[in-house]
Amino acid sequence: EARFKEVSEAYEVLSDDEKRRIYDRFGHEGLKGRGFGGFSDVEDVFSHFGDLFGDLFGFGGRRGGRRRGAHLRYELSLSLEECLRGLEKELELPRDHACQTCDGSGAAPGSKPETCSVCHGAGQVRVGRGFITMATTCPRCQGRGETIAKPCSACDGRGQVREIEKVTVRIPAGVDHGMKLRLNGKGQPGPEGGPPGDLYVIIHVADHPRFQRDGSELLAELPLEMADAALGTRIPFETLDGETHEVEVPAGTQPGTLLRLEGHGMPRLDGRPGRGDLHLHTVVRVPTDLTDSQRALLAQFRASRGT
Repeated sequence: EARFKEVSEAYEVLSDDEKRRIYDRFGHEGLKGRGFGGFSDVEDVFSHFGDLFGDLFGFGGRRGGRRRGAHLRYELSLSLEECLRGLEKELELPRDHACQTCDGSGAAPGSKPETCSVCHGAGQVRVGRGFITMATTCPRCQGRGETIAKPCSACDGRGQVREIEKVTVRIPAGVDHGMKLRLNGKGQPGPEGGPPGDLYVIIHVADHPRFQRDGSELLAELPLEMADAALGTRIPFETLDGETHEVEVPAGTQPGTLLRLEGHGMPRLDGRPGRGDLHLHTVVRVPTDLTDSQRALLAQFRASRGT
């Protein structure tokens, strides 16, 4: 809080023409008595700016902690059956590892990195004109503070080599299209020994020829013969998990009726136990290949209804 107050005062000096004129002419002493006593010189002003924003936003350069490695993203395609059961998948990922030839230094064997001659190891340089300057990443060493005169031929001076690594990920039952699974620390290793990033597994679910999904609910078509829809019946139906269940079809079932098999949908992910339901959309088939006797019976049925 005290540091933020000091930075606020410094900003007030920079944004007020009169106060800045006094500072430019008389320095810090000229501002005493006007409520500004927190800075010793211009460098002090900007050091507070750098400290504050470096702490808040990670712009502190080499003074701060080591940078974290990059995150990795893996697109994983699953069948609807795999989403129903859940499973373990072994993924092959290109990950960076410390180069064994140079022990991760990036320098050829027999040599070593040298302190950057531009930033003198700070990793940052100050740019600007006159009163206003700012710290930016050193263009020569790219913020590392060191330069490599003789790069390692095995890693081209990176200090890391890319290898294929196998990672096992547990896919929970009920995962849906577009969901992300995060594996902490399975991303790229951080530069100069920094912590690794994370691995994000993006789930893609392939279309199914028989079932459609809506959250934990499943929808499928139930073909019915015209007579079965009119008279009612029990008809076997194979669910997504491969089991066969009899579906009760009431007499007079109309096309588009939804019949439900409770607990035969997808596993719930909202904290409730069990699975959703399977909804069967009835499709009544009208015969097109009637025999003469069947046609006669239908004609007799139509006549009995007076149509």
